[in-house]
Amino acid sequence: MEQVNKENIKIRTAKPEDAKQLLNIYAPYVQNTAITFEYEVPGIEEFQGRIRRTLERYPYIVAERNGEIVGYAYTGAFKPRAAYSWSVETTVYVRNDLERCGIGRALYRELERISALQHINNMNACIAYPEIEDEYLTKNSPKFHAHMGYTTVGEFHKCGYKFGRWYNMVWMEKLIGTHAEVPEPFVPYPDIMMFTF
Repeated sequence: MEQVNKENIKIRTAKPEDAKQLLNIYAPYVQNTAITFEYEVPGIEEFQGRIRRTLERYPYIVAERNGEIVGYAYTGAFKPRAAYSWSVETTVYVRNDLERCGIGRALYRELERISALQHINNMNACIAYPEIEDEYLTKNSPKFHAHMGYTTVGEFHKCGYKFGRWYNMVWMEKLIGTHAEVPEPFVPYPDIMMFTF
Protein backbone atom coordinates (compact mmCIF):
# COMPACT_ATOMS: atom_id res chain seq x y z
CA MET A 1 0.00 0.00 0.00
CA GLU A 2 1.35 3.43 -0.94
CA GLN A 3 2.28 5.71 1.93
CA VAL A 4 0.92 9.25 1.95
CA ASN A 5 2.73 12.16 3.58
CA LYS A 6 -0.09 14.15 5.16
CA GLU A 7 1.91 17.36 4.74
CA ASN A 8 1.57 16.92 0.97
CA ILE A 9 -2.24 16.80 1.17
CA LYS A 10 -4.16 19.98 0.42
CA ILE A 11 -7.90 20.22 1.04
CA ARG A 12 -10.00 22.67 -0.93
CA THR A 13 -13.55 23.24 -2.14
CA ALA A 14 -14.53 21.09 -5.10
CA LYS A 15 -15.36 22.66 -8.46
CA PRO A 16 -17.62 21.27 -11.18
CA GLU A 17 -14.51 20.99 -13.36
CA ASP A 18 -13.22 18.36 -10.91
CA ALA A 19 -15.98 15.96 -11.93
CA LYS A 20 -13.79 13.82 -14.20
CA GLN A 21 -11.17 13.22 -11.50
CA LEU A 22 -13.87 12.55 -8.91
CA LEU A 23 -15.56 10.06 -11.22
CA ASN A 24 -12.24 8.26 -11.64
CA ILE A 25 -12.30 7.74 -7.86
CA TYR A 26 -16.01 6.93 -7.64
CA ALA A 27 -16.45 4.64 -10.66
CA PRO A 28 -14.62 1.61 -9.17
CA TYR A 29 -16.88 1.78 -6.12
CA VAL A 30 -19.95 1.66 -8.36
CA GLN A 31 -18.63 -1.04 -10.68
CA ASN A 32 -16.82 -3.32 -8.23
CA THR A 33 -18.31 -2.84 -4.77
CA ALA A 34 -21.57 -2.58 -2.85
CA ILE A 35 -20.20 0.39 -0.87
CA THR A 36 -22.51 2.50 -3.01
CA PHE A 37 -25.89 1.11 -4.02
CA GLU A 38 -25.73 3.02 -7.29
CA TYR A 39 -25.73 0.63 -10.27
CA GLU A 40 -24.47 2.87 -13.10
CA VAL A 41 -21.56 5.30 -13.08
CA PRO A 42 -22.98 8.82 -13.52
CA GLY A 43 -21.98 10.89 -16.52
CA ILE A 44 -19.77 13.97 -16.26
CA GLU A 45 -22.67 16.43 -16.56
CA GLU A 46 -24.72 14.60 -13.93
CA PHE A 47 -21.76 14.61 -11.56
CA GLN A 48 -21.09 18.29 -12.19
CA GLY A 49 -24.72 18.96 -11.32
CA ARG A 50 -24.36 17.04 -8.06
CA ILE A 51 -21.36 19.15 -7.10
CA ARG A 52 -23.14 22.41 -7.96
CA ARG A 53 -26.32 21.47 -6.09
CA THR A 54 -24.40 20.42 -2.98
CA LEU A 55 -22.34 23.63 -2.91
CA GLU A 56 -25.49 25.76 -2.86
CA ARG A 57 -25.82 24.92 0.86
CA TYR A 58 -23.20 22.39 1.96
CA PRO A 59 -19.47 21.72 1.67
CA TYR A 60 -18.08 19.55 -1.09
CA ILE A 61 -14.32 19.23 -0.60
CA VAL A 62 -11.42 17.41 -2.24
CA ALA A 63 -8.02 16.24 -1.04
CA GLU A 64 -5.20 16.93 -3.48
CA ARG A 65 -1.69 15.54 -3.59
CA ASN A 66 0.74 17.08 -6.07
CA GLY A 67 -2.21 18.59 -7.94
CA GLU A 68 -4.06 15.29 -8.26
CA ILE A 69 -7.34 14.64 -6.44
CA VAL A 70 -7.01 11.56 -4.21
CA GLY A 71 -10.27 11.77 -2.26
CA TYR A 72 -13.41 13.79 -1.74
CA ALA A 73 -16.15 14.29 0.81
CA TYR A 74 -19.34 16.25 1.22
CA THR A 75 -22.37 16.72 3.39
CA GLY A 76 -25.99 17.12 2.43
CA ALA A 77 -29.39 17.51 3.99
CA PHE A 78 -30.23 14.67 6.36
CA LYS A 79 -33.92 15.23 5.51
CA PRO A 80 -35.54 18.15 3.67
CA ARG A 81 -37.87 19.29 6.48
CA ALA A 82 -36.89 22.51 8.29
CA ALA A 83 -36.59 20.86 11.70
CA TYR A 84 -33.66 18.78 10.40
CA SER A 85 -31.60 21.87 9.51
CA TRP A 86 -29.00 21.10 12.17
CA SER A 87 -28.31 17.58 10.91
CA VAL A 88 -26.38 16.48 7.82
CA GLU A 89 -25.55 13.25 6.02
CA THR A 90 -21.85 12.68 5.32
CA THR A 91 -20.11 10.98 2.40
CA VAL A 92 -16.43 10.26 1.74
CA TYR A 93 -14.56 8.44 -1.04
CA VAL A 94 -10.80 7.89 -1.29
CA ARG A 95 -8.89 6.56 -4.27
CA ASN A 96 -9.02 2.82 -3.67
CA ASP A 97 -5.25 2.31 -3.72
CA LEU A 98 -4.83 4.97 -1.02
CA GLU A 99 -7.30 3.72 1.59
CA ARG A 100 -6.09 3.68 5.23
CA CYS A 101 -3.55 6.40 4.56
CA GLY A 102 -5.27 9.17 6.55
CA ILE A 103 -6.94 10.92 3.60
CA GLY A 104 -10.48 10.03 4.67
CA ARG A 105 -9.70 11.11 8.22
CA ALA A 106 -8.38 14.48 7.04
CA LEU A 107 -11.44 15.05 4.86
CA TYR A 108 -13.86 14.15 7.65
CA ARG A 109 -12.09 16.41 10.14
CA GLU A 110 -12.43 19.31 7.72
CA LEU A 111 -16.12 18.47 7.17
CA GLU A 112 -16.64 18.60 10.94
CA ARG A 113 -14.87 21.95 11.22
CA ILE A 114 -16.98 23.43 8.42
CA SER A 115 -20.18 21.90 9.78
CA ALA A 116 -19.53 23.44 13.19
CA LEU A 117 -19.30 26.86 11.49
CA GLN A 118 -22.65 26.09 9.86
CA HIS A 119 -24.10 25.36 13.35
CA ILE A 120 -24.61 21.69 12.53
CA ASN A 121 -25.05 19.44 15.58
CA ASN A 122 -25.48 15.95 14.10
CA MET A 123 -23.27 14.24 11.51
CA ASN A 124 -25.03 11.15 10.12
CA ALA A 125 -23.61 8.44 7.88
CA CYS A 126 -25.65 5.90 5.88
CA ILE A 127 -23.40 2.88 5.32
CA ALA A 128 -23.86 -0.34 3.37
CA TYR A 129 -23.30 -3.24 5.74
CA PRO A 130 -22.83 -6.97 5.02
CA GLU A 131 -24.14 -9.68 7.30
CA ILE A 132 -21.11 -11.64 6.08
CA GLU A 133 -18.19 -9.85 4.42
CA ASP A 134 -17.67 -10.74 0.78
CA GLU A 135 -15.67 -9.59 -2.23
CA TYR A 136 -18.03 -6.64 -2.76
CA LEU A 137 -18.49 -5.31 0.76
CA THR A 138 -16.55 -5.44 4.03
CA LYS A 139 -17.13 -3.78 7.39
CA ASN A 140 -14.25 -1.34 6.86
CA SER A 141 -16.49 1.71 6.49
CA PRO A 142 -18.34 1.21 9.81
CA LYS A 143 -14.97 0.61 11.47
CA PHE A 144 -13.60 3.84 9.98
CA HIS A 145 -16.61 5.79 11.21
CA ALA A 146 -16.35 4.25 14.68
CA HIS A 147 -12.68 5.31 14.73
CA MET A 148 -13.85 8.83 13.85
CA GLY A 149 -16.20 8.86 16.84
CA TYR A 150 -19.45 7.75 15.20
CA THR A 151 -21.79 5.32 16.93
CA THR A 152 -24.31 2.96 15.33
CA VAL A 153 -27.90 4.02 15.94
CA GLY A 154 -29.84 1.70 13.63
CA GLU A 155 -29.67 -1.11 11.11
CA PHE A 156 -31.98 -1.90 8.20
CA HIS A 157 -31.94 -5.48 6.96
CA LYS A 158 -31.67 -6.65 3.35
CA CYS A 159 -32.68 -3.24 2.03
CA GLY A 160 -30.11 -3.03 -0.80
CA TYR A 161 -29.73 -5.49 -3.68
CA LYS A 162 -26.59 -5.47 -5.78
CA PHE A 163 -24.52 -8.12 -7.57
CA GLY A 164 -27.28 -10.66 -6.91
CA ARG A 165 -27.04 -10.29 -3.14
CA TRP A 166 -28.94 -8.52 -0.38
CA TYR A 167 -27.11 -6.09 1.87
CA ASN A 168 -28.02 -4.32 5.08
CA MET A 169 -27.57 -0.63 5.82
CA VAL A 170 -26.57 1.02 9.08
CA TRP A 171 -26.95 4.58 10.28
CA MET A 172 -24.11 5.97 12.37
CA GLU A 173 -24.02 9.38 14.02
CA LYS A 174 -21.58 11.77 15.63
CA LEU A 175 -22.83 14.66 17.75
CA ILE A 176 -20.60 17.71 17.31
CA GLY A 177 -22.83 20.45 18.73
CA THR A 178 -24.40 21.39 22.06
CA HIS A 179 -28.10 21.22 21.07
CA ALA A 180 -28.99 24.57 22.63
CA GLU A 181 -32.56 25.24 23.66
CA VAL A 182 -32.69 27.79 20.84
CA PRO A 183 -30.10 26.82 18.20
CA GLU A 184 -28.18 29.29 16.10
CA PRO A 185 -29.56 29.37 12.54
CA PHE A 186 -28.03 27.16 9.87
CA VAL A 187 -25.42 28.97 7.78
CA PRO A 188 -25.19 27.97 4.08
CA TYR A 189 -21.72 27.01 2.92
CA PRO A 190 -21.30 29.94 0.48
CA ASP A 191 -21.68 32.31 3.44
CA ILE A 192 -18.75 30.78 5.32
CA MET A 193 -16.39 29.87 2.46
CA MET A 194 -14.13 32.79 3.35
CA PHE A 195 -13.43 31.13 6.71
CA THR A 196 -12.89 27.57 5.57
CA PHE A 197 -9.42 27.36 4.04
